[in-house]
Amino acid sequence: MKLSWHELAMASEIGRLRNLANIKNARQDRTGQTRYDWHNHIEGACGELAVAKALGRYWDGSIDTFKAPDLCGFQVRTALTHKSLIIRPSDADDENFVLVTANSPNYFIHGWIRGMEGKQKQYWQNWNNRPPAWFIPIEALNPIETLEV
Repeated sequence: MKLSWHELAMASEIGRLRNLANIKNARQDRTGQTRYDWHNHIEGACGELAVAKALGRYWDGSIDTFKAPDLCGFQVRTALTHKSLIIRPSDADDENFVLVTANSPNYFIHGWIRGMEGKQKQYWQNWNNRPPAWFIPIEALNPIETLEV
């Protein structure tokens, strides 16, 4: 899914505002990062918008909603370096998670998996000395066309 420069500008602003809210409120990153990462917030927001665009759904670009679903009742995860869908222990078993990888302005929607289906022993890893999580490979995901929205 290719985002227009207008869409990139809008989603970039949401990512910037999300990062600023974390700095302002001195929030700790739950993924084990030691600094606030502008790039992750911006690409994450762009990934959410790309999925919304691909599915023909509205994206509200919310800020400070944390565990609320990103879009239509599911969570969007945008991977930048590790090409797996990451599910963390605090993520809900009954939510769906969508994997997007980015090469801005192009966003690739790889598929989805239910939280409880992704939380399998073979996917559990400690990657790059960060807190362990489930890293679900692309080939284990359901096709995006099968996601009910």
